[in-house]
Amino acid sequence: MSTASLETAVPAGTWELDTLHSHAGFAVQHMVVSRFRSQFKELTATLTANADGSATLAGVVRVASIDVDDPNLKGHLLSGEFFAADAHPTITFTSDSLQRTGEAVVVSGDLTIKGVTHRVEGRGTIAEPTEDFANAIRLGVFVETVVDRTAFGLDWNAPLPKGGFALANEVKLSLELEFVKA
Repeated sequence: MSTASLETAVPAGTWELDTLHSHAGFAVQHMVVSRFRSQFKELTATLTANADGSATLAGVVRVASIDVDDPNLKGHLLSGEFFAADAHPTITFTSDSLQRTGEAVVVSGDLTIKGVTHRVEGRGTIAEPTEDFANAIRLGVFVETVVDRTAFGLDWNAPLPKGGFALANEVKLSLELEFVKA
């Protein structure tokens, strides 16, 4: 449970994701010289804030929605060598804690990829709620974390001729989420 004071808590209620204005992405070192970045285009999330200041965040991305223009690479990523999308069509996150201090936020919970669950902690910022032109109340959350992809069974790699590997094990996950109060 969160120990956030009411002054730093997320306003109580249920907040639904505005999928058009949200992003779930990742970046991994590729061929030792650059970063490969992509995102999942289909995601859902709910932020639930209680009157006592505690809050939780739960979300799901559909693996097959990975945004890759090359059909061969997309097929490789969806295969058993990476996400095994047929057997594990979603990636899920369920928090048990959302700690807010001013604009800073720490979200802790369970991340499940390819049927493997590990505890993760994301750090970032939270924007104050604001009213939009249609009188809806909106709230923004941005968090990042780094995970070891091999801990989730994403083991494929290839050695490079002069040393190193095609992919790093560390992957940066980033979420930019815009919520609307339900």
